[in-house]
Amino acid sequence: MSPTFDAIGLAVADMATSLKFYRRLGLDIPAESDHGPHAEATLPGGIRLMFDAQPDSAGPKNGPSLAFLCEHASEVDKVYADLSDAGYVTTRAPWDAEWGQRYAVLKDPDGYQVELFAWLPKS
Repeated sequence: MSPTFDAIGLAVADMATSLKFYRRLGLDIPAESDHGPHAEATLPGGIRLMFDAQPDSAGPKNGPSLAFLCEHASEVDKVYADLSDAGYVTTRAPWDAEWGQRYAVLKDPDGYQVELFAWLPKS
């Protein structure tokens, strides 16, 4: 199986201000998301638009990040190793994130962040 394009991530300086803007564009994002570190909306076709608070940031520096869903944690490792071995820039080697995903981060040839992830089994 190949990774599936799953989400676009935006780093935001002020969650409430950003979500207000996207709600005005018609996205259905719960009001309680205004005060959290993460929010997301599912777009037509199933792609998720994710927002992650980075208050110390003056906004995104390199554009959005692109997230690819892998079927299993081992696929995250395999795809990461393949791209790394091919000479692509790696940012963070695969790790088990506290939010329940196997995660890795690379850069595409133009410097955009590409994230690989798979849901970890619940214990």
